[in-house]
Amino acid sequence: MTHHPAATILIGALNRGYGKNMNEMTTQKSLKKPGSKTRLPAGGKAAVKLKEHIVEIISDSGEGAQKCGQSLGAIAAQMGNGIWTTEIIPAEIRPPARSVAGASGNRIRIGSGYITNGGDETDLVVAFNEQVLLGRVRAKELKPGCIILLEDMWRTHADPKIVASYIETHDKLVAAGYKVYEIPMERECRTMVADARRGKNMYALGMLCYIYSLELKLAVDQIILAFGKKDQSVVDSNIMLLEAGQKWAAANLDFCYSIPAVRSTEPQLVVNGNTALALGVLASGMEICAMYPITPATSASHYLSEVFEKVGGMVHQAEDEIAACAFAIGASYASKCTVTITSGPGYSLKQEAIGLAVMGEIPLVVVNVQRGGPSTGQPTKMEQGDLMAAIFGSHGDAPKVVMAPGTIEECFYAIITARKIAETFNMVVVVLTDAGLATSQQPFPRPVFNESWMAPPVDQSPVPEGAKPYDWDENTGLARRFIPGQPGGMHTLTGLAHDRDSHVAYDAEINEQTLRFRSLKLAALQKTLKAPPVFGAPKGDLLVVGWGSTKGAIEEAVETMRAEGHKVSSMHLQFLQPLAPGIKEIMQGFKKVMTIESNWSDRPEDKIIDESNRRYSSMAILLRSRFLIDIDCWSEVKGQPIKPGTIRRVILQKLKK
Repeated sequence: MTHHPAATILIGALNRGYGKNMNEMTTQKSLKKPGSKTRLPAGGKAAVKLKEHIVEIISDSGEGAQKCGQSLGAIAAQMGNGIWTTEIIPAEIRPPARSVAGASGNRIRIGSGYITNGGDETDLVVAFNEQVLLGRVRAKELKPGCIILLEDMWRTHADPKIVASYIETHDKLVAAGYKVYEIPMERECRTMVADARRGKNMYALGMLCYIYSLELKLAVDQIILAFGKKDQSVVDSNIMLLEAGQKWAAANLDFCYSIPAVRSTEPQLVVNGNTALALGVLASGMEICAMYPITPATSASHYLSEVFEKVGGMVHQAEDEIAACAFAIGASYASKCTVTITSGPGYSLKQEAIGLAVMGEIPLVVVNVQRGGPSTGQPTKMEQGDLMAAIFGSHGDAPKVVMAPGTIEECFYAIITARKIAETFNMVVVVLTDAGLATSQQPFPRPVFNESWMAPPVDQSPVPEGAKPYDWDENTGLARRFIPGQPGGMHTLTGLAHDRDSHVAYDAEINEQTLRFRSLKLAALQKTLKAPPVFGAPKGDLLVVGWGSTKGAIEEAVETMRAEGHKVSSMHLQFLQPLAPGIKEIMQGFKKVMTIESNWSDRPEDKIIDESNRRYSSMAILLRSRFLIDIDCWSEVKGQPIKPGTIRRVILQKLKK
């Protein structure tokens, strides 16, 4: 079979892993059967078996803590563990060194089973200085009694203020019950390399491989993957540091763990949400991505820029967000559906151009990787604050399809679905992800390529005689799309109100008629959707409704509650406009319904708040207005994923009322 060029690149990518990034790899099939023996680390100590552990590696920006964490997650995934990694990113690009707010790194949840979210508090931290550690302590991210591996170079620093700060912080942590191990990482690394900052992360990775009984060979493979394009001496020095870290930990640490794993019998991918989006663009057959760099969306276009031109595709970096959207609309009008990728501030700028695509009924996929807002907000932090803007943001009525993948795997398939809907219904499809999904990574079954994913060839057949550019169907609002170059299809595209011939029309009846047809397309799509599945029993005391990246945490909390005997279920919505059929009937099977979201809702306990002025969270507003059911809400907007333990406490409080 001869594949489309993009399909060939995609298949190759899925079969061998991705690019140069450590966090983009595949877990291959294993012929070994999972054993029941406890893994023995290099030091020969018996490892304590754990069901799961949460690890953080934190440092100043530029010290490689993120790469260390990504590598640890990839190694654990190859061992057969479930993982979920979450990037710890400071708000500033390069914050001052040794600053409380400047922690940069990675959080890795490693489990013996499937992991769907970042979990609760951290069990073990590797910190390159005490200040970035303080930030995590003050944010209450560490579990009581957490193990801390702390770089000790600051105890003997030349600056007495730094020494005093280090000793004070160390002593307070010990007094608070944390298990602090002072580690001479800088001193040990300097015996092998001149600049410890450019190798300390691999030394830490070696220590973690010992602590969690991970195969060092897999870590070596990760180093080769990351530094393979550089001089061999760079590869060799990083491997030397890795091995030294493992040996030091085996000789000096009095603990080590083993998290039982079962290697998958099927190939797995380990990628972050942005890479999954980019792979979805390839798989969908779209050939142009127009964008302007913006955190946290940019890495999706970075990956595309590495591979797209090899298959005739193009990443166009425009001069600004408006130009990127206009370019995408023009390209989509001329041929195949096009995608533009942005975040909240960029989406705000694109809205007038999106209105043009709606008026002209030009297929377009818009990806909004949400971040904290409004204005510049929190560029590196996650939030679900753009739902209302995605659905209603426009002057005039501008119906758009809005989708929200809930997992990294769904990020891949959502783009394929979005392209199909955009071209079938000649509509704008907005895909909402967020910084949580964008930068987290998780294994999922490697997609098996399907030719039906790809966009069909551009139609250049003659337009039937008498056909009109906007020959709307009276029942569905659908019309055949005219593509430039089709014989007999010449017409003038306009963003003004127009009739079936695409002639500008200010007639009141025609204007209202065109509004009706554009709205009918949403109803036509809604008739094709299935009711969302219920996680748990179809009836009970409480139904928790979520959307987007909260899926894993909500379902973990619900599963825990159900195991304790509580009659709680959850429903996660992927289509937010239009809402799927059957939602009202599902909600009516429960005594109480509430949404859990990462956007603002007023707190009922505030003295000034009552039912006449309370602002509900976005999804709660939608569901209350659509179905006229009393739906409560709870939200948290702290710039980080909501923890399953937090959701469990919220559910318990709701059940007690």
